[in-house]
Amino acid sequence: MNKNRLEAFSDGVLAIVLTIMVLELKVPHGDTLEALAPLLPVLLSYVLSFVYVGIYWNNHHHMLHAAKRVSGAALWTNLHLLFWLSLLPFVTGWMGENHFKPLPTALYGVVLLMAALAYWLLQHALIRAEGEQNSLLARAVGGDLKGKLSLLLYLLALPLAFVGEWLAQLIYVGVALMWLLPDRRIERMLASD
Repeated sequence: MNKNRLEAFSDGVLAIVLTIMVLELKVPHGDTLEALAPLLPVLLSYVLSFVYVGIYWNNHHHMLHAAKRVSGAALWTNLHLLFWLSLLPFVTGWMGENHFKPLPTALYGVVLLMAALAYWLLQHALIRAEGEQNSLLARAVGGDLKGKLSLLLYLLALPLAFVGEWLAQLIYVGVALMWLLPDRRIERMLASD
């Protein structure tokens, strides 16, 4: 099965997710910097979520570039990933509007955890579609330490959101920083193939 439709559809959904998130930002009533102060939590949560969507878009592109074909299972796991990413505008807005309170911060982490798990499932569905031995993607990701570490950190952040929201937020920012650059393993594998 050709992967072009999968990539085009995913790009479209992610563009809509970004559009919905920016439309949630409300214009302040005032023309001073002080008028922006109450919006700071909303703006910070938007920036973090924008970075996360950018990370997923970038790495999704690299992953599909390494994959030669998709299967029905890959189509469904891709929809699973897009479902969780489509919830980002909701949890982003809730977390920002409530100034990073524990429950909205934890729910934000649940969405990040589930999106990471869905990405991992998609990666493995693409590998299975080509066969482990023939898959350039399988060779590129190897043991996927970064992916497994992300899942573990998100799991850790969930209870920490109720101990100190800032601890969970630091983990979310840390994981984003870890993934900010596209996966170089895939780029190296594509260059050598």
